[in-house]
Amino acid sequence: MDQGYKRVCKVSDLYESRGTRFLINDVDIAIFKINGEVFAVSNTCPHQHTQSIYDGFIEDGCIVCPAHGWMFNLKTGKQPTGTRGLDSYPVKIIDDEVFALIRPKELKW
Repeated sequence: MDQGYKRVCKVSDLYESRGTRFLINDVDIAIFKINGEVFAVSNTCPHQHTQSIYDGFIEDGCIVCPAHGWMFNLKTGKQPTGTRGLDSYPVKIIDDEVFALIRPKELKW
């Protein structure tokens, strides 16, 4: 496995068109399975920093924040306008296991 990729879960543990929340190395992420493809994005909405992206609904390849209605592309994490978005994490699937490249949090004091 490439350096930095962390095992998250099994593909078979994910529900189609629904998010699941995971905490990997202190990073709160949301994993989605859409039409069999798996996406990983930050679970924290940049609007008011609510950690509920996993509970949003899917619309046109985007996740919609359930708290504020902001929309983010599942592939890029960006809003449809291309601005301010969620962190997105590269995903690899190996033998039904989901691995995501989780970058450590960088604190800026």
